[in-house]
Amino acid sequence: MAVAAVTGDHRRGKSALFLVACGWAGAAPHWLDPLRSLAPAVTLALLLGGYGLRTVLRSRDQPCAPGADPDREDDSLDLPAVDVVVAARDEEAVVTRLVERLTALRYPKERLSLWVVDDGSQDRTGLLLDDLKQQHPQLQVIHRKRGAGGGKSGALNTVLQQLKGDWMLVLDADAQLQNDVLERLLPFALRGRWAAVQLRKAVTNAQESWLTRVQAMEMALDALLQQGRLRGAGVMELRGNGQLLQRSRLQACGGFNEDTVTDDLDLSFRLLTDGAPVGLLWDPPVQEEAVESLPALWKQRQRWAEGGLQRFFDYWPKLTSGSLSAGQKLDLACFFLLQYVLPLLSFADLVTSLILRTMPVYWPLSIVAFSVSGLAYWRGCRRLSEGPELPRPGLLNLLLGIAYLGHWFVVIPWVTLKMTLFPKRLVWAKTSHRGEAPA
Repeated sequence: MAVAAVTGDHRRGKSALFLVACGWAGAAPHWLDPLRSLAPAVTLALLLGGYGLRTVLRSRDQPCAPGADPDREDDSLDLPAVDVVVAARDEEAVVTRLVERLTALRYPKERLSLWVVDDGSQDRTGLLLDDLKQQHPQLQVIHRKRGAGGGKSGALNTVLQQLKGDWMLVLDADAQLQNDVLERLLPFALRGRWAAVQLRKAVTNAQESWLTRVQAMEMALDALLQQGRLRGAGVMELRGNGQLLQRSRLQACGGFNEDTVTDDLDLSFRLLTDGAPVGLLWDPPVQEEAVESLPALWKQRQRWAEGGLQRFFDYWPKLTSGSLSAGQKLDLACFFLLQYVLPLLSFADLVTSLILRTMPVYWPLSIVAFSVSGLAYWRGCRRLSEGPELPRPGLLNLLLGIAYLGHWFVVIPWVTLKMTLFPKRLVWAKTSHRGEAPA
């Protein structure tokens, strides 16, 4: 099997070009007369506001793959062989609970294999796994050396070479699942003819603080927007924890990319350009811990931003080729403008306004973006859902959630600057897990 490799060629040059282009676009309107200076912002506000509003309002039920009928009952459906895979590093706080949850999954035992890769843990993770293997013979444990390379992708590629199942469910070490998740997830994938399916992510510790609460809201917002993008013939993206992958399609596009800090986002684009449809299952969700401190959030979001931006740089030629439909290209363009361009435009706009002592000009676009996000919060948190209860979308929570999204207006400019100035570093910057059950 050929392993995917994206080298990030000319990464610093591409980042610099992107940074300069957005900086110029954010500053240039300040030299126009007051009326004309608002034209770029109003134009983008109408375009992206319309796209965002349609996306939010489209999301209702599970989206269908072309020509498929996921609601069709089929009692004769044969359940395929599945490998559940976890890459774990220094996870002694949660690994015992993880194995207990995995061994409790309801699925034909002869068609289910459980794998945990101890990726050079320096705590008691490896010892605990060896003990757990004695208690649960169906558990397969692989030990990798600390410096084996490739980070989480390298660990997943190591086990991928040994898998025999038709499907592979990838989980994080803190994942918590309902016992019937496989019995519902695999039929959904087969009936929908998906090449991959992402479970909705839900937060187990949403009640711990305002920070974990807004992250729970953010995950509901994200899942709702993903469904809306699919219903609009757009693009669905994987989120790592809780992603079900058809092994043959995964291997066809080269496995997991060991040259990226976000294997899930990278794989999403490779499946997309390979014509492999990705779906999302709202219920049951995969449950995980939200980070509980601002430094941990800052570290996590820098990694997400770097990997998210890097994939656009790496796959831009394929994304603009004829392999994607017009709807997918429009969806990606609008998403790119909102997620990556808007924060840089706004930052350059603010800095220029302070230097020239003029009014900011991109405020109409920011207002529209935050307003659509508030609507997505409201709709996402009001939906019926299994798993942990979603935060109520009252006025205070909505305002807090909207303000929380402002962190991207700092993260994106900072990460783009870092990518411009410093060489690429591949480090598995894993999130620490506490492992305590929610109250």
